[in-house]
Amino acid sequence: MKESRAPTMGTSEGSTMRTSSLQHKPRLKRLDRVFSDRPLYFVTVCVEGRRAVLTNQLVFEAFQEFCFAGLERGFFVGRFVLMPDHLHLFVAVPRDIPHALSAWMKALKRSLTRVLDEIGASSLHWQKGFFDHVMRSGESYSEKWNYVRNNPVRAGLVSEAEVWPFQGEICELRF
Repeated sequence: MKESRAPTMGTSEGSTMRTSSLQHKPRLKRLDRVFSDRPLYFVTVCVEGRRAVLTNQLVFEAFQEFCFAGLERGFFVGRFVLMPDHLHLFVAVPRDIPHALSAWMKALKRSLTRVLDEIGASSLHWQKGFFDHVMRSGESYSEKWNYVRNNPVRAGLVSEAEVWPFQGEICELRF
């Protein structure tokens, strides 16, 4: 597995007490992580018809290049696993960009489609949309990652998760 590291990125630890104009009550502290300056998402995106086209070294490298390019715009990809027909990843996005996650995912699909066209996986289409879940705690992050990293084992592709070649971590995301 090719490991590249970018700077560590943590979620916003600073919290400010905001009041509602209607209730004048402070926001619950447990929501500070959810409503941070950079929410952390668990994302899954699938190839239409579940075609097995993503586990290719060129696709893997193009995915990583796309993620590294996103760092300049404030998109931080943590751990990820490319499966033959779908992709799981953790990504922190800037809150100040409207529809940041949707726009980023659209660009990711477009970027990977170009590579897949070049290698002969023509007429590739992605399933409409994607699944996303806002991470709310370190425990949830760990649980999701353990599920994701064992996906290749459950699929019978490898006997140990560590040997799956299409996984990695762009940034160390701390929750």
